[in-house]
Parts: sequence; C-alpha cells; structure tokens
Amino acid sequence: MTNNKNTTLYNAILRIQGEKIMALDFNSMKKSTGGFDKLMKEVEKIATPQTQDNAKDDRFWQPEVDKAGNGYAVIRFLPPSAGEELPWVRIWNHGFQGPTGKWYIENSLTTLGKADPVSELNTELWNSGIEANKDLVRKQKRRLTYVANIYVVKDPAHPENEGQVKLYKFGKKIFDKIKDVMQPQFEDEDPVNPFDFWKGANFKLKIRNVEGYRNYDKSEFDSATPLAEDEQMESIWKKQHSLAEFVDPKNFKSYDELKTKLLVVLAATGASAPRAEAMSLDEDMPKPVAAKPAAKPKADFDNADDSLSYFAKLANDD
Repeated sequence: MTNNKNTTLYNAILRIQGEKIMALDFNSMKKSTGGFDKLMKEVEKIATPQTQDNAKDDRFWQPEVDKAGNGYAVIRFLPPSAGEELPWVRIWNHGFQGPTGKWYIENSLTTLGKADPVSELNTELWNSGIEANKDLVRKQKRRLTYVANIYVVKDPAHPENEGQVKLYKFGKKIFDKIKDVMQPQFEDEDPVNPFDFWKGANFKLKIRNVEGYRNYDKSEFDSATPLAEDEQMESIWKKQHSLAEFVDPKNFKSYDELKTKLLVVLAATGASAPRAEAMSLDEDMPKPVAAKPAAKPKADFDNADDSLSYFAKLANDD
C-alpha cells in the first residue's frame, strides 16, 4: 500500500513539475517577443522556393467551400510548439501519373536534404536538352507543402472547430502572404510576425473558384492584435502539436523504396535508373520558350492538400 501511495505521489509531483516548466517556458516566450529576427532569417532562406495524406487525421483542419467553390474562415498562425524552433515545417512531395497508369504520390527525400530518385531523374531528363523530356520534368516536378499549428477563430461551415488548435497544411501562395507581412515592401507598413501571440494578426482565408480550382489571392491578414488573454493563450500553446514527426527521417521511405516505386510507375518510358547530373533542379526550372502557345494552366494548387489529395483521389478512382 505504501508503495502505491509513493508511486501516486511521485506521479503527481512529476505532473506539477511539468506544469511549472511549461509555465516558465511560456513566460520566457512572452519576454522573447517571439524570436522575430530568427523567423525573418528563415523566411529569407525560403525567398526562392525549392506529404502524406492527412485526410483522416483529426488533428488537421481544412476550410470547406460551398457548391460554388467559395469559402471563408479566420485562423491564427501559432508560435513554435514547446521545444521546437520554428512554427512551421516544409515538406517536398511528388504527385504524378506515369504512362503505366500507375501513380507516384510520395514525400521527397529532398525534404531531409538527401538525394531523391525523382529529383535525380528529373535532372537527367532536363539536361538531355530534349523538349519532350523537359515536358516530363514539368509534370513530375516536386511541390512544396508547409504544416503549421493554427487556432481556428471563425469557421462558418463548421462552427464546432472554432476555438480549437489544429494543424494546417498550405502551399507557397499562402506562405507568400506570410512573407509579405513579415517583409513589407512599402515604407508605411510595419513588419508583423503573424506567429506571435501578442503582436501577430488573424488571417482571413478567402477562397474563390477560379477555373475549377481553389484560389487564395483575396486572403489577407487583419490588424495586429493579441490573440487572447495570457491565461487563455498559455492554454492554447499547451495544446499545440509537435511538428517534428513530419520531418522525421523514419517517416520517409528509403531511397531504394522510392526508386523501386518510380521504376514501376515509369516502366513504359524506358527511362534509365536515376543518376545525378551537373544541374540540380525541380521547382525552379527555366520556363520553356514555346514555338506555339502553351496550354493555359489551371489555377495553382496553393493548398498542398488540394494537389496531393487531388492526385490521390485520381489514383483511387483508377
């Protein structure tokens, strides 16, 4: 009986100590003003851009659109979770259908700074100088995903989400809007850290249907204001999700696994096994000089889920 009491007391002490540590960390975060300078450096690194399907993951939130393809919500990007340096992670991925009819929908090892078979094959094809190969590269190029913690301020389609901490997956266009408020272009605009509890700003997500796809151009940040009272913000912070798992190497397939999958998907092309060449490219390849007008592209997939989930749906429909 004594041992049980001691164990219960020990667990209670650990819990109390943990709460004190969290409180200290939160107070330190408030005094540090959110590490804006450090975030600015990270944003500058991403000035030129270089997934997993979470459709069934309840931690993730996505805005819902009406029958016309329009939607509206208000969210707040949250600061780094406890023990993490940045409030976002970046994930590169590929999603395309091969001539075999099979699909390749995988996260890219370039996310981890490692060699990736699709990127290597794309480099080889591009350096061949053959326009048809360059067209393949454009089809197979990698896409960029960001994942961050958000607080759902307003969700008219699903009011039950309001007041909840969720994970949000988004793409370059929305991240560009984040960069715009952190690095304003006009002298009458002050830089804002949208991830700061006290000096950040709510993000008004405005979605329109443009040529059959979601468009986020009208989305904008509101004026800077504290998210809530300190006590409530601390509670929100403690509910944030760790982002480390999304860039944990153990959650990525190995190079050999990806290469095997790629060769199966592209079997009909007769393409050689991926091999690194002099030029490294993917996202930032030069635009082709077309002899004839290029087909008008569909709207950008800004939200990463829009692209990868779209490809996954097509794959499931086949």
